[in-house]
Amino acid sequence: MKRVGIVALSVPILLMTVWWTLALVVAGPDPAWFRTGLAAVYALGTLALLLWLRPFARALAVWGIAVAALFFWWSTIRPSNDRDWQPDVARLARVDVRGEQLTFHNVRNFDYRTESDFTARYEDRTYDLSKLRGVDGFLVYWGSPAIAHTIMSWQFENAPPLAISIETRKRSGQEYSALKGFFRQYEIIYVVADEHDVVAVRTNHRGEEVYLYRLKVPPALARSLLLDYVDGVNGLVEQPEFYNALVENCTTSIRRHVVHVDPGAPAFDWRLLANGYLDRRLYDRQLVDTRLPFDELRLLSQINAKAKAADRDPAFSQRIREGLPDPRPAVP
Repeated sequence: MKRVGIVALSVPILLMTVWWTLALVVAGPDPAWFRTGLAAVYALGTLALLLWLRPFARALAVWGIAVAALFFWWSTIRPSNDRDWQPDVARLARVDVRGEQLTFHNVRNFDYRTESDFTARYEDRTYDLSKLRGVDGFLVYWGSPAIAHTIMSWQFENAPPLAISIETRKRSGQEYSALKGFFRQYEIIYVVADEHDVVAVRTNHRGEEVYLYRLKVPPALARSLLLDYVDGVNGLVEQPEFYNALVENCTTSIRRHVVHVDPGAPAFDWRLLANGYLDRRLYDRQLVDTRLPFDELRLLSQINAKAKAADRDPAFSQRIREGLPDPRPAVP
């Protein structure tokens, strides 16, 4: 029985060792060779403890001291708003709330010639909550059909849509890595943008597949969701946070906002992690138009061709919605 207990304890220890080894490789002190060496020492040292140091309680105590030191080191890695940011995430949005009026500062509306060649342009925009008519969702695919980037966009009467994309805030020279996304390598940013910016850069310059769905969300819930987003936008100005590829990403953050304003929201679904299938979840919950079979709706919802045709048209947002089924009742 004692041997069984040792084996049972060894499994979670080994899993934790794998995680901390990767953490040291990815986020450990520079230079890279030092990070790798430190990770190797920790991993091999843990194996040596488990295999040879007896009694096992002593091995467990030594390993615990090492983990406590790692936790202390991990706590010293803190998010910041003061870094050498890439130009497309250089400015944080912020929002002034005055009654029904929301004034968004630093709304991104870049003029892209290519993905990396653009004229940076930020704007202030004021929206009237009484004119809010609904919210739409974009799913963006760049590789695996199981993984997508999600963007929310609020629709107002007599005003351009307001798109908000929750993304990694990358430093100059950084590239996105799913592995690094688990280990405090990116801050999180709410990119508040014109749809022509945040959508067209993906369809017209990155070659990503983009799908647009009109959502059947009551205006009152769309309003509450937007105001909760506003709290998130302003909160990052005061206190930066890290992006996490598993629990604090573009989709799980949306889920957190939804649950905050609608505690009766359905339980967690595996498609929130494999979010490339999120549109199927929305269809199953009848949050998109269900008058068509799902496959037909999805085919209509891909907007790449329309976005390319409407590239510099001031009516970009209207044109990418042409022919899309809308489950919401028409506004008189």
